[in-house]
Amino acid sequence: MDLNSIKRTILAAVCVLALSSVNAVAQEIRSEISLQGTGFFTKDADGNGIRQHATDTGGFLVGYRYNFNRWLAAEANYGYDRNTQIYFGGTGTRVESNIHQITGSAVVKLPSFARLQPYALAGGGALVFDPTGNAGGNFAGATTETRGAFVYGAGADYAFTRHISLRAEYRAMYTKHQISISRA
Repeated sequence: MDLNSIKRTILAAVCVLALSSVNAVAQEIRSEISLQGTGFFTKDADGNGIRQHATDTGGFLVGYRYNFNRWLAAEANYGYDRNTQIYFGGTGTRVESNIHQITGSAVVKLPSFARLQPYALAGGGALVFDPTGNAGGNFAGATTETRGAFVYGAGADYAFTRHISLRAEYRAMYTKHQISISRA
């Protein structure tokens, strides 16, 4: 299965979930859909005489959350960001990549007060690093890589109405990403 067919499958699944969740919201408030703007900030790394620096960037996160009861929920998310990895060593190299995140998490909702509903989340998923091939941002030998990731975070929803909320969230992902550059 190639990457384009995987992307189409993920997009179709997100659309089906979104359409079915809109219907579910009309009947009872167990399902939620969300669209969030994200900031993508990574830690620099050094090893084997190579220093890696990644650009800070923004993207989006689309999510579906199913509430089992007042305090426990499960969520699935798809996120997209684009950043550039810059490697310093013998020669400077840049790799511009589309970064896709697909995660699932358990969400524990803490006691609410006023219109504020705090929560904590933890789960897992995958990060897909897909080089763009754009001029000036590609390195021969850069290939698509998928890495498992642990996701954790906390946030709060502020309810404007029964069906519309503003969400502020800190979400972090941990993955053991090795630098793999082949030199000719």
